[in-house]
Amino acid sequence: MLLSMCNICKSFSGIPVLQDVSFDLNPGEVHILAGENGAGKTTLIKILAGVHTDYHGEIEMDGRKVRFASPHDAARKGISVIHQEMSLVGSLPVIDNVFLGREMRRWFSAGLLVDRARQMTKAQELCAWLGLDLDLNRPVDDYPLSIKNRIEIAKALAFDARILIMDEPTSALSEPEVERLFQVIAELKRRGKAILYITHRMEEIYRIGDRITVLRDGRWIGTAPARELADAELIRWMIGRELATHFPAGSKEHGDERLRVEHFSVAQPGASTAQTERWLVKDVSFAIRAGEVLGIAGLQGSGNGVLLEGLFGAWPKAVMGDVYLDGKPLSLRSPHASIQQGLAHVTSDRKGTGLILGFDIAQNISLASLEAISPWGFLRKKKEEEMAARQVQSLSIRGAALTQEVQNLSGGNQQKVMLGKWIETSPRVFLLDEPTRGIDVGAKHEIYELIQRWKADGIAIVLITSELQELIGLADRILVMHRGQISREFSREQATQEKILRAAMGEAWIN
Repeated sequence: MLLSMCNICKSFSGIPVLQDVSFDLNPGEVHILAGENGAGKTTLIKILAGVHTDYHGEIEMDGRKVRFASPHDAARKGISVIHQEMSLVGSLPVIDNVFLGREMRRWFSAGLLVDRARQMTKAQELCAWLGLDLDLNRPVDDYPLSIKNRIEIAKALAFDARILIMDEPTSALSEPEVERLFQVIAELKRRGKAILYITHRMEEIYRIGDRITVLRDGRWIGTAPARELADAELIRWMIGRELATHFPAGSKEHGDERLRVEHFSVAQPGASTAQTERWLVKDVSFAIRAGEVLGIAGLQGSGNGVLLEGLFGAWPKAVMGDVYLDGKPLSLRSPHASIQQGLAHVTSDRKGTGLILGFDIAQNISLASLEAISPWGFLRKKKEEEMAARQVQSLSIRGAALTQEVQNLSGGNQQKVMLGKWIETSPRVFLLDEPTRGIDVGAKHEIYELIQRWKADGIAIVLITSELQELIGLADRILVMHRGQISREFSREQATQEKILRAAMGEAWIN
């Protein structure tokens, strides 16, 4: 046994978030840590990573008691965390990111300096092993997310990490990129590395997991070999009940046309609309009815996310084409104008563009509706609290109080806060970009139920999700984008994961 945690307890402001949790990790295994958002997974990881030091219980590595005083101390002892939100510095070169904070140094005539030649040799070896052909002197931001993911792994391995903690590493990766990551994980296992892996994707749990440990409400529920724990039992462990159906049935009746998009294009940032070779979205047309869910599929870089941003007015000087809402021309001059006209946009990056993490629950929920509760420019705090309380109850948002900062909520509850913000605007069209990314199966099911409720209320929904099963289960129709253009359209009955993936990769004709 490489590591064990025994009777770990941790509280915030007197409220227990972990209670007598025990856990162990062996060399050469992928151990899945599962549970709903708010179950205590993040807190447990932060204890292992040396972020939280004020806990009760014991941790042992190689049979010896340890207590990590800081993240640097945990890293020095062989523990590295690969976060869902990358910890890389985008403006710095790859080589500097790999050794950031732990540079290799040696004595030169001028004193103790960074040994860049030694760092370069080590980084080249790691990148070659990870299948990365990079210019190590280029900034990290020059590379896509899938490459950054492996740079994070190189960073961990540069200092001989024995335990790698991976927190939702595939949440923003395409299917081919996920396959590459799994190949890397298999090699890490072969080399005896222990991997603590967090994911809310059931197929990943059973694809790469050796053992599964489930937490619920801060307590240990059970540990079992993955091959012996059926998915229905796993869900019951996680949420304390059975889900009757994965994708709830919704109405197939649709109303009048709600949104029409004709010959819509979005140029690259900094490009003018006259530079037609620099379109991110090119000549897209579609229509959607009230109470309909239209799925937009596509691989990373296909333009589907940019399409939603363009429709929401995020690129007012970079769009061409016509958009109609309820038969009337829609102004795309700004997000503010789009909100006033009845559009809402749930972004794929809740921490970067969906929420203000330092604001509390009430402040975030009211963000898009401030005009309604601020007559003559003065915020009516009581109205804000009433608005927030309404959404907290409706969406079952778990928080200590309306004044709790959103950054201290679990991912699933942060997602619900973001949804509550937009529900308060009473939208006629919901643009949903990865609404279930990084949240647990129970919270996902609650969002599925919300989507069916919105359909019944006559809201038109444009949905992007990288989980193809989810897309097929929720969408009435699916458009597939490839290189900024629509390559195919499928009804729910026609759609399969294989057909969607092939169309996303550019195959025009699929039987």
